[in-house]
Amino acid sequence: MNNKMYCKILARVKPIFILLSVFLILFSCNDSDKVAQEIEAVPIDLKIARFDREFASAGEKGLTALRKTYPYLFPAPDSVWIAKMEDSLQIELFQEVGNAFQSFEDEQEGLVQLFKHIKYYFPEYKVPKVITVTNDVDYNNRIILTDSILFVSLDNYLGPEHKYYGGFQRYIAQSLDRSYLVSDVASAFAKQVVPRPRDRTFLARMIYFGKELYLKDKLMPNVEERKRIGYSEEDLTWAIANEEPMWRNFIENEYLYSTDNKLNQRFLEPAPFSKFGLELDNESPGRLGRYVGWQIVKAFMENNDVSLKQLLTMPEEEIFKKSNYKPRN
Repeated sequence: MNNKMYCKILARVKPIFILLSVFLILFSCNDSDKVAQEIEAVPIDLKIARFDREFASAGEKGLTALRKTYPYLFPAPDSVWIAKMEDSLQIELFQEVGNAFQSFEDEQEGLVQLFKHIKYYFPEYKVPKVITVTNDVDYNNRIILTDSILFVSLDNYLGPEHKYYGGFQRYIAQSLDRSYLVSDVASAFAKQVVPRPRDRTFLARMIYFGKELYLKDKLMPNVEERKRIGYSEEDLTWAIANEEPMWRNFIENEYLYSTDNKLNQRFLEPAPFSKFGLELDNESPGRLGRYVGWQIVKAFMENNDVSLKQLLTMPEEEIFKKSNYKPRN
């Protein structure tokens, strides 16, 4: 075929490709808009009780009424709770939380949107009653989600610079901000519906966390990506820029099918940084194995026609093999 003939054919075919591309983009946008409209129409009756405020203002005389309203929150005798009401440190804690959370409206709207998305993808789910509490700054239990109640410990969301967090490592204090509250609730829900990995390999554990994060993509589409994983802007930028060398490091060191539990601490568990054993370690954010697992799951969902619920129960090895994952350079 000579060049003139090729150019004539290309000139005819090119507009068809352009039209097809435009059609696919419009179809995708219309489909996304339809889903968004259906989610927005999901009815949610979210009940929120500000127990932290009620307890702080109840006094000894109001304790009996509180017990009747919240019997599950008072396992100890009255003397314990009266002492707590009168303790100077507890009084200060109540004041700090009260000042920071005079209003809970933004968080309420965020939770309503979250539960709309959950109900859309999991219609059988029953939205819990939300109860705000204080929990002596126990950041490991800042969110407790049961079948019927969601406990939110507001003393863990006072901002990274708050004096209560002065003794915490920076990577911990960074997450103790109200902007991460809804994301933490989404994480608690994800742990209820994402089955634990079927084997102990590093790859399986990475993809397990990748499933959680992909689920959060669907449940929190309007929330910044970095907040879904609990990163700062700098952390996420570093992860994106170094995705290819990270993956190469995992391959070269034969980590993927290793069952060494130390890899959890190095790349999956919360930490100030990830531990590659290189000079750049101190520049890196923690939990980079979760980030890589997230990208693998994203690649799988882009290349396969699978529902969200089907994804959550699929074997991690199958997800990896069918993902055709290639890290960004």
